[in-house]
Amino acid sequence: MTAVVYALGVVLFFLGVMVSIALHEVGHMWPAKKFGVKVTQYFVGFGKTVWSTKRGDTEYGIKMFPLGGYIRMVGMLPPAKRDANGRIKGIQNGFFGKLIADARALEYENVTAADQDRLFYRKPWWKKVIVMAGGPTVNVVLAVLLFGAVFMGIGIPQATLVVNDISDCVIPASEPVRPCRVAPDPNPDPIAPAREAGFRAGDEILSLNGEAMSSWDEFTQAIRTSAGEQIDVVVERDGSEVTLSTTTLVAQRPSLEDPGEFVDVGFLGVVPEEVRERQGVGYVASTMWGLTKATGEAMLHLPERMVGVAKAAVGLQERDERSPMSVVGASRVAGEVASNDDITLTNRWFLLLSLLGGVNLFVALFNFIPLLPLDGGHIAGALYEAVRRGWARLFRRPDPGYADVAQLLPIAYAMAAVLIVMGVILIWADIFNPIRLTG
Repeated sequence: MTAVVYALGVVLFFLGVMVSIALHEVGHMWPAKKFGVKVTQYFVGFGKTVWSTKRGDTEYGIKMFPLGGYIRMVGMLPPAKRDANGRIKGIQNGFFGKLIADARALEYENVTAADQDRLFYRKPWWKKVIVMAGGPTVNVVLAVLLFGAVFMGIGIPQATLVVNDISDCVIPASEPVRPCRVAPDPNPDPIAPAREAGFRAGDEILSLNGEAMSSWDEFTQAIRTSAGEQIDVVVERDGSEVTLSTTTLVAQRPSLEDPGEFVDVGFLGVVPEEVRERQGVGYVASTMWGLTKATGEAMLHLPERMVGVAKAAVGLQERDERSPMSVVGASRVAGEVASNDDITLTNRWFLLLSLLGGVNLFVALFNFIPLLPLDGGHIAGALYEAVRRGWARLFRRPDPGYADVAQLLPIAYAMAAVLIVMGVILIWADIFNPIRLTG
């Protein structure tokens, strides 16, 4: 049954990603058609066509490798500009000159006289911006809806001061999840102080060393700063107050500032009960802003983290849990979440929807990078055109015409090659050295 649930989690999450991609392309196609741009293809996936149908000018379909999607708009590249002597401006010779010339020729292979007013490059700059920003904007909206459903619908788990479970022993946080080592093992794990002190499930923590505790965070911080010290904890048990005394141990736990780092702090060994509290719009907005900043920072460190992924892919080092993943890796994590019996059904939906929301947020921000062939590269080209033509009008100079984004094709192809290599490395690593929820 676990294998079936795992497979179901993988498939459902993967379908969620594919729907997100499909809607991303709708975000481009819908405004393009509204502005009169001729859209000839709308496909989810790459490679050989599996299925397609034509409606009006547009062929809709599915490709063999569902790892992305695209729409094809007529006239993405403007015709070559020429000087007063009829010579082509910009790159015209050598390998890159031929590459640009071939791309232009392919672009206008099936363009007829009737299509002249439907060419993308002829549209005003602001329409180009709306069309190209439409895709990632859809992903932003999807991220907001998914996180909104999680935070406002399911609610955020909040720890209470009621004890839910007691640890049996103390295991360093840097080690994978494992059973406690006990005698006659030569290196037994120390017994958790809470276990020795006699804590029970259902105890409600009232005070620590005479100070009243108002929240689990306050209690946790007090325990962490009392490493190796004698403590007295007053709990309410069956309507009576009971004082439990013990000495905290020094244990390796995740840092509160950087969960990827480990620090030595005081450890008691109690797990709190959690209740879910639904949040408001303000919480969604502030959390989305925080996630946006964190995603942006992660993108800045993407090159160095890709080096780590490449080493992990060939077995030279362990896979960092904070390293990027492909859709294959994210789907595997979704399968683990769905099939993990230690996670409640509500928490499974919470984690799966949050994961899908995070994917949409990353896709949106990544596509806004101002480099071709990403959407942000086309947006930057349109804005550059607006500035040049506006400057010319301001100083009553001749209209410089449309921005020739074809001159940036060498950069676009180089960027595409980098993205392909990154994708291959990530998929390889996610298959042979994946990130797992448990060790």
